[in-house]
Amino acid sequence: MKVGLYFGSFNPIHIGHLVIANHMAEYSDLDQIWFVVTPHNPFKKKSSLLEDYQRLEMVYRATKDYDTLQPSAIEFKLPQPNYTINTLTYLQEKHPDYAFSLIMGEDNLKSFHKWKNYELILQNHELYVYPRLSEGKINTPFDAHKKIHHVDAPIMQLSSTFIRKAIKEGKNIKPMLPEYVWEYLDEMNFYK
Repeated sequence: MKVGLYFGSFNPIHIGHLVIANHMAEYSDLDQIWFVVTPHNPFKKKSSLLEDYQRLEMVYRATKDYDTLQPSAIEFKLPQPNYTINTLTYLQEKHPDYAFSLIMGEDNLKSFHKWKNYELILQNHELYVYPRLSEGKINTPFDAHKKIHHVDAPIMQLSSTFIRKAIKEGKNIKPMLPEYVWEYLDEMNFYK
């Protein structure tokens, strides 16, 4: 089974995340997409990041009606600060029959060469890259790499930062969130 790992704080998860993940599940050779909720970095200022399990709960609620999308708390168990290569190694040992790939935005590909052990990641895993709004095409040293697949997913301009700010300002952002996520945020009074 081919599993695409979609990493993020998902603070909160929104319809843009779901559109990209579902597009990857439907229009690539990935069988499942796992939303890997990244834990709060203990060395960073807390700011407006909700607790790890609250964000996981939102991802669970957002994905529960999709067979190919699922939440993952795998990084909650790993030592912090964590690197993607550690997560991949751990998952590969735990699920030797699965092929794990990374899902990332085109903007992240630009700095991929700065990631810890990026050569090892590319040696053992594929990358599925979705477009981001930018000043035209982003050229990277990886443009022609055989393990990097550019997927023509819809360009989403929505961000969790925008949603948190809008909630704080009392704006109605209900259409930007999966229904179950909106209900949870509203019930818990998050980001207000």
